[in-house]
Amino acid sequence: MKLQAFFPYQLAQLAEAVSRSVATVYADRFGLSRDEWRILAALAEEGQMKATDLVPHTSLDKMQVSRALAKLEEAGLILREPSADDARARIVKPTAQLRRLYKKIVPMVEEREAYLLAALSKAEREVLVTAMEKIRQRASQDENAATGAPPQA
Repeated sequence: MKLQAFFPYQLAQLAEAVSRSVATVYADRFGLSRDEWRILAALAEEGQMKATDLVPHTSLDKMQVSRALAKLEEAGLILREPSADDARARIVKPTAQLRRLYKKIVPMVEEREAYLLAALSKAEREVLVTAMEKIRQRASQDENAATGAPPQA
């Protein structure tokens, strides 16, 4: 087997290249890490969330979420408050400053996304999206089978 031809490796390389390309927008101009950007975007879209819900929502692990939340809180972009239902849980709330920053960044990351996708025709983009979803579903089925969880539809 050649690593360079191995599908998971190729996919990881693509994801990393795309992530680095988009990161130039929020990292260079706004000083945000990838993890901070994901949390910022999740909170801007969803509003307040339990800190633990940010883990699956952003595909980050607990430690990455914890570190990013600390930096976002220090920057005045979020507030963390105790949950009314669970004394151990924290509710993360976006501040007005976070919402303003998000509104500045979104057009720029959308422009970068459009630039990257312009390498493909409309039909190719549609095929790519469909193919990615099929592979994601297949991988989730395999993961669920390994853990004993029911398959996702």
